[in-house]
Order: sequence, then structure tokens, then C-alpha cells
Amino acid sequence: MTGRASANIPKSLRDLWKHQDEHGRRSTPDNMSSAKAIVSHDTHANGGWKLEDVTVRKPGDGELLVEMVATGVCHTDALIGGIPDGASPVAFYPRVLGHEGSGYVKEVGSNVTVAKVGDPVLLSYAFCNNCPACKSNGHSHCPDFTELNFTKNAASPIFTPSKGGEQNSIHGAFFGQSSFASLSIVRACSVVNAKDLIKSKEDLQLFAPLGCGIQTGAGTVINAAKATKDDIVCIMGLGGVGLSAIMAAKIQGSRIIIGVDRVQSRLELAKELGATHVVDGSALKEGQSLTDAIKALSEDLGPTVVIDTTGAPPLIQAGFDSARNKGRVIQVGSSPFDFNMSINMFAFMMRGVTFSGAIEGQAYPPEFVPKMVQWYRDGKFPVDKLVKFMAVDKFEQALEEMHSGKTIKPILTY
Repeated sequence: MTGRASANIPKSLRDLWKHQDEHGRRSTPDNMSSAKAIVSHDTHANGGWKLEDVTVRKPGDGELLVEMVATGVCHTDALIGGIPDGASPVAFYPRVLGHEGSGYVKEVGSNVTVAKVGDPVLLSYAFCNNCPACKSNGHSHCPDFTELNFTKNAASPIFTPSKGGEQNSIHGAFFGQSSFASLSIVRACSVVNAKDLIKSKEDLQLFAPLGCGIQTGAGTVINAAKATKDDIVCIMGLGGVGLSAIMAAKIQGSRIIIGVDRVQSRLELAKELGATHVVDGSALKEGQSLTDAIKALSEDLGPTVVIDTTGAPPLIQAGFDSARNKGRVIQVGSSPFDFNMSINMFAFMMRGVTFSGAIEGQAYPPEFVPKMVQWYRDGKFPVDKLVKFMAVDKFEQALEEMHSGKTIKPILTY
């Protein structure tokens, strides 16, 4: 690890290492089949998430067995794990969620070339790699994205309760990885080989979230918006995705960078990370709308790039309304499944605004993840300022702090 990286190891991780040294790390079973996992038996609101002992099957064709060292916690985990069983094709239980994992390869199945036993890996989303979208570097918009990352069709039974049988199978393969388990079966396409990127286990733990939330924010600015120094960029929502977008806009040299949120600590951190202006949506001037406030900071014409990371319908509308003529509006946050937005088509035509969606920052992880690591090494992308490390048995605390805004990006460690 470089001198800069060593100096910026968060206190929460240093405290965790001290605790592990004093009390001992859990030993890995010799047969590599036993694991600890956060199993979702029902929605989180119904108390359905439990840390349990499970067994893990052997990797099959195109799969690897990975021993996780860490996993980020993302709002998508909470979203999917909050939908009642059967209410959607993506809602089923029991299952193991988690999709920002990192670890070491313990075993490989047939036809795996991306990594070998012992290699450190960072994990991201799954894609087919055969369709026109994938072949044109549009992997995150693969037509099979939902099936490969969310549904039961992709989630072959991977885990079983340690005291159960095949009839009690627990589904995995969430985003090709199900990283809420200390050992998990991972699809080869979800793997970024990190042997030339990381220098220690601590690196792997810090970089675990790069494969989803952080990639989504940074990639949307750079790949989807293609922001430049001439742009005025507005980021709606300053969680892990939004703050990563702020950092990326600074890397791109965008001349005005506006962050919108209502949590004061996030607004302050956004300024530290590169925002030139922030808007507290809960403290607008009397008679002023959020759209008015954003336009006032962008030459009264509006931003050239608006990225919504919240999925909140009022913010989506405000962001769209604030964009200047010929601006780009990019939807990143997951809105309610039944939300439909009404657009006056004549006004839309006259404004010339481009309104598009982006998944995973339109990033190809084997290429984009190394870029983010290098930006961090260069001091341009201080992801260590976003994270807090917690032992995996503190997952309830991690979820609570993520939702309240107290912690931007919780990372659970094994």
C-alpha cells in the first residue's frame, strides 16, 4: 500500500483489526464448504435477515468459489430484500444478497480463465458477454441483466443451512456473487482479477464497493454523461453513488459542480470532495423551489448535466425541470416500480434535453475498476472518506446508519 493509502486507513478499520488481533480471526474450514451468511428468509422489515451457518456447493462451469474479506452494503440490497415474497419476479426467499464483494479465489470450476486459486478479486455485476450490447461495450445494459443479476432463474441453489438438506436450498448468485456470505459461488463474468491492483488484504476491504455504488456514480459522470471542463454538473442525492459522482466531476474538471441533499454532513463532505456549490433541499428560501435554487447556481439557465441518484419522484422531476436547453439528464437511482413520469412532449422537443437511464455507470468493470484504484493511488478519488468498516455481525447497524445518512458506505468485513 502506498504511503498515502496507509495514512488514510479509516479509524474504523484500524479498530476492527485491533479487535481481531485481540480475539482471534475465525478459521477457514479445511473443506471450504462451511460459511457464515446473512440469509434473507423474508423482508428486512419483517425481521427476516439472519446471520447463519450455511454450507456452499462446489463451483460449476464458469464459476469460482471466493472467500470474501469484505462486502459493501448498498441501497439495492435493502430495496430487493424489502419486497414481499412473490410481489415481483425479483422478490423471493430464502436468499443471500450482497453485491459489492472482494476476496480470494479458493477454487475454480471448469472453463474459468479470469483468475486462479489464491488470486485476489474484486466483484461486480453479471452479464452475458454474447449479445450485441455486450459486444459493443454496453455490458451494463445487457438484455439479460435482470435475469442474471436478480431473478431465481440465475440464482441456482448455492447455499444450504448447515443443519438442513437440499429441500431447504438457499438461493445465491445475486449480481453473480451474493457477497453477504463468507464463502460464495461467483460467476466468472463478475470477477475483476486484482492481483496487479491490490497490495494487501486491507486494500481488498477498502476497494470492495468499487464494483457497484462507487462505479455507478463515477461511471455515470465519465461514461454516460461524458462530462468535460465545460459542463455544469448537478448531482441529486449525496450517498455513495452521488459523492462518487462529485469526485468524478472534479476529476473531469467540470467548471461548476452542484450537490443536492438534505443531510448536512453529506453536504459538507460534498464540498470537501469537489462540489463548488451545495443545495440543502430542506432549507430553501421562502417561495423558492428546488428547481429555482439549482438554476440560480448555474447561470440561471440550469446545469448541462443532471444526474439523479435518489429515485425519489419529486427530485427526479425537479432535476429534469432544472436542466438547461440541450442538457443531459441521467437517471441512476431506482424509483418506485409503479412510478411513471409525465413529460409535456412539445416542451421536451423545444428544450432539446436528452433524458436517459444508466446502469452501473455504463462501466465495464475489468477496465473501469483499475482506473478507480489508480485515481485513489493518485489522491484524486478518496473513497476512504466515504466508508466505515464493521464486522459482519453488525449488519443491522450498517443498514441503519446507511439509511439515516450517518454512514455513507458501510463495509462489512469477514
